[in-house]
Amino acid sequence: MTPRISVVTIGVNDLERALRFYRDGLGLRTEGIVGKEFEHGAVAFFDLHGGSKLAIWPRGSISHDSGLPLSDPSPTEFTLGHNVSSKAEELPRHLLKFSGGSDDDYATCSAATFTTPSC
Repeated sequence: MTPRISVVTIGVNDLERALRFYRDGLGLRTEGIVGKEFEHGAVAFFDLHGGSKLAIWPRGSISHDSGLPLSDPSPTEFTLGHNVSSKAEELPRHLLKFSGGSDDDYATCSAATFTTPSC
């Protein structure tokens, strides 16, 4: 077996809202939410470079699946990076409309945090 990570799953509070951010805001390819017919099964997968996937899954479903209690969310648990080579390539401020923030929240919300009221 070759060690590798093929799927990174992010626990979200609002699956539909997170889907809109990653699909409509960042432009990641997805077939949308799948698994709705299964209790705790609704999830969305996004294609990443090199065949890897990003998944968003409700936090309550992760808790159920893992058997761990649902805890308070923390925006400091991980970050997702979008490295750019120039200022012109930065994520545009209009992405805040997908995360529910305002222009004042740009610095914190551009990290796609869905755990605080403004993000």
